[in-house]
Amino acid sequence: MAQLDDLAFFQRLAQAGSLTATARELGLSLSAVSKRLKQLEARLGVTLASRTTRRLTLTPEGERYLVRGAAILEELVELEEALGAQRAELSGPLKINATFGFGRRHVAPLLSHFCARHPGVEASLELSNFPLTPGEQGVDIGIRVGEPPDSRLVARHVLANRRVLCASPRYVVSMPPLETPADLSAHPCLVLRENDSDYAVWRFRRRDGGAEQAVKVAGPLASNDGEVIVGLALDGHGVMLRSWWDVHEWLARGELVELLPGWRGVRADFHAVYPQRRHVPARLRAFVELLQRELPRRVAALPA
Repeated sequence: MAQLDDLAFFQRLAQAGSLTATARELGLSLSAVSKRLKQLEARLGVTLASRTTRRLTLTPEGERYLVRGAAILEELVELEEALGAQRAELSGPLKINATFGFGRRHVAPLLSHFCARHPGVEASLELSNFPLTPGEQGVDIGIRVGEPPDSRLVARHVLANRRVLCASPRYVVSMPPLETPADLSAHPCLVLRENDSDYAVWRFRRRDGGAEQAVKVAGPLASNDGEVIVGLALDGHGVMLRSWWDVHEWLARGELVELLPGWRGVRADFHAVYPQRRHVPARLRAFVELLQRELPRRVAALPA
């Protein structure tokens, strides 16, 4: 049906963000893509986008066509999946966003397993330092730390997690006293620097459930990459605050030691988030269920 083909074409166009990128993805000439967009606009009697070869900006009519069209296409896929002889035969596009470290170590292997089981799914894993909102750049599922503030998103808990203050035994042997979070001012703190600030803010809560305490920390060594920070800590350069999922194996082997026994880093659970919608595609639900089932098996349970 021509209208459905037009909807699918416009979805690809909006996600690509330009005529040139769309032509490259579809294996068409630039002129062919431009012509098809003009024909679509002529049929609808509205301008859907202002464009150059490098950039495409949707008009209000284009935004409406994009959003309503996406819902129609999703309903069609949902219907076809529901009518399929075998419900396990999932198909269609699935784009996931996660942070670099967690995405590489845990989301990517699970996505590989998922696609091997469901070869009809066209999956893409987008890794970024900062989370993308589902719906942004075509993202279907975002793997987030903490509850999302946007009430329009559904959040499914996939992994219990908290921050852990730790250092190598080599550092602990000769370190200055450390009894409260305030004592961190005397320690070289290994800062994960994700902005231009000269310091980081680390948050803790008393193990007995008392109030949260925030402290500003700094140190001579920093990085914008979590794996680098862990390596520096293992080499004895100072104290770090990292997630349980990232350091539990080092702690179990004794190559890192948890510090401040009377305090804990704050909870930082992982959630899979996606937009609220009347019909959630079966492939999306199935991947979230896989995350809920398999992630707790890949990461040791949080200690009591």
